[in-house]
Amino acid sequence: MASFLLRLLLLLFTSLISLPSSSPHEQQQQQQQQLLLPLSHSLANSHNMTVHHLLKLSTHRSTTRVQRHRRPRQVSLPLTSGSDYTLSLSLPPSPAVPLYMDTGSDLVWLPCAPFECILCENKPKPTTPPVSLPPSSRPVPCHSHLCSAAHSSLPSSDLCAIASCPLDSIETSSCSSSPCPRFYYAYGDGSLIASLHHAHVSLSSLLLPNFTFACAHSTLAEPVGVAGFGRGPLSLPAQLATLHPSLASRFSYCLVSHSFRPDRLLHLSPLILGRSSSPDTSSLSSSSSFVFAPLLHNPKHPYLYSLALDSISIGHSTIKSPFSLTSIDHKGNGGMAVDSGTTFTMLPTSMYSSLTDEFQRQMTANGFARAPEVEAETGLGPCYHYHGGNETKRVPVMELHFAGNAKVALPTRNYFMGWQRERKGVGCLMVMDGGDESEGGPAGTLGNFQQQGMEVVYDLEDRRIGFARRRCAALWDSLSRGG
Repeated sequence: MASFLLRLLLLLFTSLISLPSSSPHEQQQQQQQQLLLPLSHSLANSHNMTVHHLLKLSTHRSTTRVQRHRRPRQVSLPLTSGSDYTLSLSLPPSPAVPLYMDTGSDLVWLPCAPFECILCENKPKPTTPPVSLPPSSRPVPCHSHLCSAAHSSLPSSDLCAIASCPLDSIETSSCSSSPCPRFYYAYGDGSLIASLHHAHVSLSSLLLPNFTFACAHSTLAEPVGVAGFGRGPLSLPAQLATLHPSLASRFSYCLVSHSFRPDRLLHLSPLILGRSSSPDTSSLSSSSSFVFAPLLHNPKHPYLYSLALDSISIGHSTIKSPFSLTSIDHKGNGGMAVDSGTTFTMLPTSMYSSLTDEFQRQMTANGFARAPEVEAETGLGPCYHYHGGNETKRVPVMELHFAGNAKVALPTRNYFMGWQRERKGVGCLMVMDGGDESEGGPAGTLGNFQQQGMEVVYDLEDRRIGFARRRCAALWDSLSRGG
């Protein structure tokens, strides 16, 4: 009996010490369920700019971005310094660099040394130097599907031919020594030339080994890189699906309401990757307070997050959407793109006209006087003489109605913003004319200004987007303290 027990103990001991030990990276994958990142507003240091100037910059940028979406070559990148949000990513041993967080593109690119930005004299100067590629980085080979994705799905055989691969290597798909050719991106008011690389990068406390990014040495009018959060294979969420699956099923952000006030622009907004394992947290795991709308499939531009907008209600009136806002055709045109990189919501001309006519009718009936001089200065409209306070109650309520019975009531400040102009109060409707939907591309865009004060969750697993009212500054404080 003693002999049997001894053999049993030896067997248990042997099985315990023979269990495979996980690497630090594997342990991080198992333990990491949620990652909190700070989003900084790119206008946080614009202390010398007036509200009028900031609004004019942002309206110009929103218009330019939408026009770019309707160009034949689809490349969604930040177009100006505008009113975007940045996160930090580092390529050790270089210091962290700010990148625009952009749900309208699927590419992560960084300014790399030596770096030249043409026509950047009037752009904000980057706060960090261009990154240097570490010795451990490797170029992406020409036969990689990621190379094809960067070159607008050009076949790998063509790319390897451009890279001077021998024919026999192309035929046998064995051309692994030739790098992916450099690619050119053209967009709204700028362009860049970049090359694809693999390297270890850091996202806050998270190490991303063998991460694919574009390294740009030359750009036109764009000194800041971008972190693409779209649905393509080169995006940050898509790569997390391989490197850290627990963080890849969904992400959300909660943009602090700012109304272009300098003190509010300084607040950090939370970007949350993954979901919390705690059922009590007020972030991603608590989905009961969210209203969800299903994502539309886009056959031509699959990286876009688009919803079907059925209607918009103003007060007790409902404005039906044109068909282009409720679906996407086989050419990839239509739908309402949810975009963190566009400031103001853009609607097709027909719906914008109906919306502004109804808004003006109700505002006039409620006793507000029109301020056309403010419309000329800002590019927004209609604008009114407005003093806030109790007058806010007389501004008609606006709600967005998406497919899936998802009704999103917007806070008044998200669609009608008031400020002081020459010691007098004024206010404007913060929605813009996106032009004729027949030009192609998304029929409308839900801008980040209208997303303030809400947690917007991109549920990639269930292919839907959710909205919930939040106090975003308090949410950041709570999550950053581990509460």
